Amino acid sequence: MRDTRESRLLLVLLIAIAFALITVDIRGGEDSPVDGARQTAATVFGPIESGVSSAVDPVGNAVSAIADSGERHDRLAVLEEENAALKARLGSDDRARSRLKQLDKLLKVAGQGQYGIKGAEVIAIGAAQGFSWTITIDVGANDGIKRDMTVLNGDGLVGRVTTVGPNTATVLLASDPDFTVGTRMESGDELGFASGQGDRPLRVELLNGKAEVKKGDRLVTFGSQADRPFVPGVPVGVVSRVDPSGGGLTRTLYVTPYAAFSKLDIVGVVVESPKKDPRDTVLPPKPEPTPRPTVTVTVTPSAGAPVDGQNQQEQ
Repeated sequence: MRDTRESRLLLVLLIAIAFALITVDIRGGEDSPVDGARQTAATVFGPIESGVSSAVDPVGNAVSAIADSGERHDRLAVLEEENAALKARLGSDDRARSRLKQLDKLLKVAGQGQYGIKGAEVIAIGAAQGFSWTITIDVGANDGIKRDMTVLNGDGLVGRVTTVGPNTATVLLASDPDFTVGTRMESGDELGFASGQGDRPLRVELLNGKAEVKKGDRLVTFGSQADRPFVPGVPVGVVSRVDPSGGGLTRTLYVTPYAAFSKLDIVGVVVESPKKDPRDTVLPPKPEPTPRPTVTVTVTPSAGAPVDGQNQQEQ
């Protein structure tokens, strides 16, 4: 519609009529003369209004759900963060207890053998230094560490220091094929040399080919000249197999090491040798043998079986 004088007059007239109807409706209350018209309009436009409302309500609900979902997501994120922190704290506590136990065992071994040790933490393991079986520890020259020092833990012999930096050192593990250490049998003087075989038991060649050895016997380090690279008396392992003696000059044993080389954490570097050989005092107590039950079988003769005396009388 064009903006003309007639159209403006029509608009003013319609507005005036609308205000008049509103005034009449308000003054009439429940008896309003336009009530019938209102009901008619409700009948015509009600379904349309209801449809529009039903179409709009899901949108409103969706917007509300999105807002609630955001709040729930935030709460869930907070809970997940708190849960992760709790797990980390519990894990840290478990590790702290484990390391405390390792340190306690290490100090006990050092005290029994009168070894002066420098405690260290394993910070790397693997072939990064050019060896197959090595670890890196977090102490070095600044801590008094030198090449060819004995390394042990609360279980026994770990290895020897091969490379020293200012704050770290590389340790060649006893399981490395290039590793060799002099050994002595417990409660005896049978000497030998143990060599690493990776993840297999250590191989020990006894100097006496006729030595009496059995499974379960234990070995300690014999010690080196001037206690470098090995101090005496450090537990090495337990004999797991003995090759039959073939009359040769040496005898071959296989020894399960005390130290678990695949899960080292807290170790000690022997920076001061004992004043005397501790011999076997550092070895752990021997496990007590499990008693075997004794079975006694009693044979009871049957009721109809004759006894020896009766047989003799009848004859």
